[in-house]
Amino acid sequence: MFKKILIANRGEIACRVATTARRLGIATVAVYSDADANALHVRACDEAVRIGGAAPRDSYLRPERILEAALATGAQAVHPGYGFLSENEGFAQACADAGIAFIGPTPAAIQAMGLKAESKRLMDAANVPLVPGYHGADQDPALLRREAARIGYPVLIKASAGGGGKGMRVVTSEAGFEAALASCQREALNSFGDDAVLVERYLRKPRHIEIQVFGDNHGHCLYLFERDCSVQRRHQKLLEEAPAPGMSEERRRAMGEAAVAAAKAVGYVGAGTVEFIAEPDGRFYFMEMNTRLQVEHPVTEAITGLDLVEWQLRVAAGEPLPLQQHELRIHGHAIEARVCAENPDANFLPSTGRLQVLRWPAHVAFRRTTDAGDSRDAAPAPVRVDAGVGEGDSITPHYDSMVAKLIVWGEDRAQALARMDRALAQTHIVGPQHNVAFLRRVVNSASFAEADLDTGLIERERAVLFDVPPLAIDVVAAGVAAHAVALERASEDADPWSRRDGWRLHGGATRRFEIDHADSHHRVALMRTRGGAMQLHVGEVAHAFTVTPLGSDRYDIVLGERRIALAAYAIGESVAVFVPEGSALVREVDVLAHAGDAASEGGRLTAPMPGKVVGFLAQPGERVKRGQPLAVMEAMKMEHTLSAPSDGIVKGLCFAAGEQVAEGEALLDFEAVADGGAA
Repeated sequence: MFKKILIANRGEIACRVATTARRLGIATVAVYSDADANALHVRACDEAVRIGGAAPRDSYLRPERILEAALATGAQAVHPGYGFLSENEGFAQACADAGIAFIGPTPAAIQAMGLKAESKRLMDAANVPLVPGYHGADQDPALLRREAARIGYPVLIKASAGGGGKGMRVVTSEAGFEAALASCQREALNSFGDDAVLVERYLRKPRHIEIQVFGDNHGHCLYLFERDCSVQRRHQKLLEEAPAPGMSEERRRAMGEAAVAAAKAVGYVGAGTVEFIAEPDGRFYFMEMNTRLQVEHPVTEAITGLDLVEWQLRVAAGEPLPLQQHELRIHGHAIEARVCAENPDANFLPSTGRLQVLRWPAHVAFRRTTDAGDSRDAAPAPVRVDAGVGEGDSITPHYDSMVAKLIVWGEDRAQALARMDRALAQTHIVGPQHNVAFLRRVVNSASFAEADLDTGLIERERAVLFDVPPLAIDVVAAGVAAHAVALERASEDADPWSRRDGWRLHGGATRRFEIDHADSHHRVALMRTRGGAMQLHVGEVAHAFTVTPLGSDRYDIVLGERRIALAAYAIGESVAVFVPEGSALVREVDVLAHAGDAASEGGRLTAPMPGKVVGFLAQPGERVKRGQPLAVMEAMKMEHTLSAPSDGIVKGLCFAAGEQVAEGEALLDFEAVADGGAA
């Protein structure tokens, strides 16, 4: 076994690898960019080496700097994690040339499976079923357009070297093909350095089912069952579970054996995932093979009782696979939710900022295992969190928007669903916008609860997933008041003249709040009698009110006839309130301090987050319609199209293509016009 490894990644996967390495007594070396100097993965490792600037191309995508760090620290092996250089055959070869083990497959296997078009040609030769499509090397746009017409719309354009939903577009008609192709190629070139694409028939109501495979250097290869990854947004996975609901043993065996055959065709060594698209009638087609450990590997660990990172380390060190196929069993059901900094109501636009509050339910970071990564006889922890950030850290625009992975396990799917709902309810994040409440709605939607799964689930359940009513103002006001009461009680040891609890020599007292919530302004009063009883007045309605602090910003309150467990966190002038049915971030207004403030953004189209201007789709003097695309930005390795907020005229452009912009900066000057009339 290795004595020291370098982890060529960041965030939660770097922390995850370090956890297993520490348990095995293996020293770890972290690498970090300028943006990650104080990151959690740096603190999780024994040593750390700076490799460059904040942008991935200046740090985590620089193989020469990573190899220099490995040689300088005496690391015997490099674990690439996922993303970045994990599927770069050139990096794997460079490691081998330097005498450093690459904890992953051979360069030849990465090359064979890394290019989607090439891998599909290999699978076709091996009689693995493929989705009808064009996987050729000729990338002439006219040819691609003809192939799309031959296949029949809708089609899916997909980056040949891609993954993670980047460089992927669904095109429903020939009219939109040219623009979608250009956008795909730009995104693919920026993310993978290769703008080649393939075109396939877009299947309706498909399920995304993948098989975890593992091979070693002794000729063994097996599958560790399947994961259902059908719940996606922007072609990126959001919820994953294992085993796949409704999977028969016959179909599981057929898909598993097909996956093993695919892996053996390229002499695969290490952890890999063969992804299939499955139709409702049971037919399945090869999509791609990811030649690395997947983000969602924890659900496989939960149902098998195995540590897949340990298996990776042992295989890379030359050991045979610890188990054979007939020794593997499925135990229970596991679900993983990707907690991301993004705004679901703005087409999942990534969000950035400091994590001012980050609180998780009771959980383990990773379940301990016995020898050979085997804990098959022990029930997994009900809740696990794999995170690469902590409270006070920041989500930056340089990297992926994922905050953490929340994993639950249950004896069956019903128990896992209940545990996931409770775990999400107990996850409190304040700072960047996030998808926790959205994930809860998905988990509780009829389609997900009843396992009616396909990649269109989010769109199908749109009515219950988006634009939900805000939290009731009386509950929000109770949270604000509870926090205020707790602060007052903290001063109870002070003399009567210093106390803030409303004490009066004669009679009761009233404390007034003004709260901005859900685009409305509310006046709230907390009234105390001389005997200490409290009433909370929200508008014209009065509620009996009591507060019992539970510690850590948590409270047990009685509001009228309701008893509510809530948490409230004060962040500057805002208060974040979390209750079982949802959360709200409200502003407690100091009217005098903000008299005369103006919030208008009129006359400008502003950047919703930091990023780079890709280009403008309208020119100065051009009249545009509401919703018409005006500009394209690139942020967090994805392209985002910004549209006109109303009918109007473009007056001027504030940036040039390729320039960086900060959040809130004006991209162009825009003059609104009413009903298409004159400005």
